[in-house]
Amino acid sequence: MQILLVDGYNIIGAWSELRKLKEVKLLEARDRLIELMAEYKAYTGTRVIVVFDAHLVPGIENKKKQYNVEVIYTRKNEIADERIEKLTKELSGRRVQIYVATSDLTEQRVIFGQGALRKSARELEIEMLSISSKITKKVKTIQDDKPASNIPLTAEVAEIFEKWRRGMK
Repeated sequence: MQILLVDGYNIIGAWSELRKLKEVKLLEARDRLIELMAEYKAYTGTRVIVVFDAHLVPGIENKKKQYNVEVIYTRKNEIADERIEKLTKELSGRRVQIYVATSDLTEQRVIFGQGALRKSARELEIEMLSISSKITKKVKTIQDDKPASNIPLTAEVAEIFEKWRRGMK
C-alpha cells in the first residue's frame, strides 16, 4: 500500500494556482488542494492524508474525510511537520510505502530517517499536471466513443429526427 502525506500549507505556498487562491481566500486554496488530492487518490489508488497547521485554523485538533481524502488540522501548538513525523511512525509497516509531499528540507531529512520517501512540492505538482492531462484525455475518449443516441440510427434517420427536433419538415 502507498500513502501520501501532504504538508498542506507548504504545498499551497509552493503551487502558483493555490498561492493565488490563498491571497484571495485561504479556505478556497485549502479546498482546491483537497480536490486535487482527491483526483490524485482516484487516479493512483494511493491513500492520501493532507495535514494543515493549527496556527492558521485556531481550535482543537480536527480530523475529517473530504472528497475521500483524509484531512487533519493539528491541535493548538502542533505544527504539520510534527504530525507528519508521528503519522510516518504510526503508519509505517512492511507492506507500506510512505511518501511525504513537502519542500521543507528539514522535514525531508527527518522523514528519510524514518524510512519514508519525499516528493517535493514541484514534483507533486508535475505529477498532478500529468494526471489531470491523462484524466482529460480519458474523458474525451469516452465522450467521443459514446453514441449520440441510445438507439443506433442510420445517418439518414438521425437527420430526419434532427429536422423534426428543430421544427423543420
